[in-house]
Amino acid sequence: MHKRQLLNKTIFAAAICFAAMAIQSCTHKPDNADQKDAKFEVTDTLLKSLLIDTVQQADALSQITLSGKITADDDKMVKIYPMVSGVAEDVHVQLGDVVQKGQLLATMKSAEEAGFAKDAISSQADLKNTKRALQVTQDLYKSGLASQKDLESSQGDYDKAVAEDKRANAVMGINKSNANLGYELKAPIGGFVVEKNITSNTQIRADNGQNLFTIANLSTVWALVNIYESDIANIHQGDNVKVTTISYPDKVFDGKIDKVYDMLDPDNKVMHARIVINNPGNMLKPEMFATIQIKAHSGENLPVINTRSLVFDNDKNYVLVVDGPAHVRIQPVEIAKKFEDRAYISKGLKAGDRVVASRQVFLYESLKD
Repeated sequence: MHKRQLLNKTIFAAAICFAAMAIQSCTHKPDNADQKDAKFEVTDTLLKSLLIDTVQQADALSQITLSGKITADDDKMVKIYPMVSGVAEDVHVQLGDVVQKGQLLATMKSAEEAGFAKDAISSQADLKNTKRALQVTQDLYKSGLASQKDLESSQGDYDKAVAEDKRANAVMGINKSNANLGYELKAPIGGFVVEKNITSNTQIRADNGQNLFTIANLSTVWALVNIYESDIANIHQGDNVKVTTISYPDKVFDGKIDKVYDMLDPDNKVMHARIVINNPGNMLKPEMFATIQIKAHSGENLPVINTRSLVFDNDKNYVLVVDGPAHVRIQPVEIAKKFEDRAYISKGLKAGDRVVASRQVFLYESLKD
């Protein structure tokens, strides 16, 4: 009996101790329980470590995408026509070949070329004869053995011979020939053979309107584009453009609108424009399909910021505006349009405002509560 009473006392004491520990545990507070959560504040030190942008006022830009076709620059392209009739003997170049200025393209057998050579030889002989006759007449006139009329007649014959010799040499200069009097077609400029309408043994007539070769210098090329009526007001001569092609999807070519044809196509209701494109390495070729992106001026003057300053949250855009030393506030904004890395603001900012442009997401999350 004594042992049982002792066990009960022990259990009772343990229960009291456990209850005391539970009460103490429930009523114990941590050391910082009485401290309220401190609100996040931007310090001068933090602000100095951030990138701050100043809002600018600018003419809003927008991007217009058009399609076009690459063509050779007409100012750097030459079509070669035959000056004489004949038969093509040798063709030395093929379509797509690169040629240098003065390079031989083809030779022809031509009776006309032989006639030009004969005229040149005859005119040279006549020039020598009339010059000799003039010298003899001048000597006789000084001796009194020839009249003034004889002298004038000899002078006239000589002048005619000089003119004929110049004409014959000019014709031979235009119609180049080789030692066998074969007519030679040579490249007037360096570039690519982009058109070829001649083969060996082709019969050629001088009155045929078709050119034999077309040579184009492709250091610059054109892109011809159609401008729809809705975009006409936003596209101007001198606008810079970016050009991409299917052949080089990762390569961007720089260009500029060189000419806008101020007439609508009556069939398609579009206006045509010509773009001059720098073509390093002659990568762009005529007839390639091109996509043209134009930086168009909208005529709206709007505050503009770098898109890196924006914070997007719950389908809205925000910026962090700096109002004086160490004071930053969240400002909702409405974006009128974006172009590349610029955002044009229609509501919420004005020119001269200062916005945070680095670590803005961290600041936004810290300040929004």
